[in-house]
Amino acid sequence: MAERLHKALARMGLGSRREIEAWIKQGLVTIDGKPAVIGQSTEGITSVEVKGKRVRLQDTVSTQVLQYHKPDDEICSRKDPQGRKTVYQNLPALPVGRWIAIGRLDLTTSGILLFTTDGELANTLMHPSAEVDREYMVRVHGRVSPEIIHRLLQGVRLEDGLAHFTDIQQRPSRGSNQWLQVVLQEGRNREVKRLIESQHLQVTRLIRIRFGPVVLDESLGKGMHRMLTQKEIKQLQALVRQAKARESAKAKH
Repeated sequence: MAERLHKALARMGLGSRREIEAWIKQGLVTIDGKPAVIGQSTEGITSVEVKGKRVRLQDTVSTQVLQYHKPDDEICSRKDPQGRKTVYQNLPALPVGRWIAIGRLDLTTSGILLFTTDGELANTLMHPSAEVDREYMVRVHGRVSPEIIHRLLQGVRLEDGLAHFTDIQQRPSRGSNQWLQVVLQEGRNREVKRLIESQHLQVTRLIRIRFGPVVLDESLGKGMHRMLTQKEIKQLQALVRQAKARESAKAKH
């Protein structure tokens, strides 16, 4: 079945739909020797080149997703000028396309990080409109009072806007450190740390234990990965459909 060219290339993991649309505008995608145009269909295409490299649309594979247990000394970039380890170094090679991270984690944050071959899936799940839960274990230095928890649930004004946790659970702790289990539905830069620090508390450890329906696999050591099952992938795809349905409903009003 024919589909839009930029969507087909995104499904191959060559980039997000937005990235590919930009490449088309820049003349970096050619179809049968001619520059591609925005909105072009894949019907009748015999050859495609992206940034001078030949790709075959029939190489499109079914969506793959893996979860990776990120250590707290790796960065979420493909390359690092400083020579630090990156999360991509431990991922399996793909015959077609590339792994696309669904969101990011800070250098010192460990835990679950999802990667997919489907650029559209990644782009939608990262967008705030998808309302995907991100759950963390946070070790906090300082006393977390009921008043602080109330403020963090109600909303705190940060430099980039209002932010809040949707759930906070206090876990058994000892000494001056306390563990909190928190949930939020955004992926802004350092959002968990900034929320906690806004209350004059210090985050001493941060672990993401869940992204949407996918929970960190306790059998995975740091730096290890496993492929998601078809059931887990379908759960993520259901979140995408729900997000699109909400956006469509908003557009009608």
